[in-house]
Amino acid sequence: MKSVLLCLMGLFVFQATLSAQQYKVITSVESIVPGGLGRSRIINAQDERDYREFTSEQTEEDNGRNKSKRDEIRVKDFEETKLLNFYNLGGIRFQNIAANDSMISSMINAMVADGWELAFLTSAVESDSGKDDGQGSFITRYIFR
Repeated sequence: MKSVLLCLMGLFVFQATLSAQQYKVITSVESIVPGGLGRSRIINAQDERDYREFTSEQTEEDNGRNKSKRDEIRVKDFEETKLLNFYNLGGIRFQNIAANDSMISSMINAMVADGWELAFLTSAVESDSGKDDGQGSFITRYIFR
């Protein structure tokens, strides 16, 4: 009976630990602007925000605007790690991609060493859309738990 009670207590503690997981998002932005003119970085917010403080609910009866101020949302405490741009004046630079891979691997390994687990990863690209655009970035969000 005592061992069954201990097992149930252990299961309860394990379940409470699972439901209290925290997540951390780190973002890499890599420039794909031709000529190497863009900026590439890993961004890691050191300050937390509660999204509920900046959320309003719209209903049919009350459709007032969200009065949150942008400067209250803005995070000023963050780590910014420099990465290299995908392009230089000569075109795509594969050494830069390899260097960025090394930097991102180092960041992931440091997070894992600190007890975080890479749970999800999502990426997107906004690419140069033609002669007069000259814009583009490759963004990846690393979601740790």
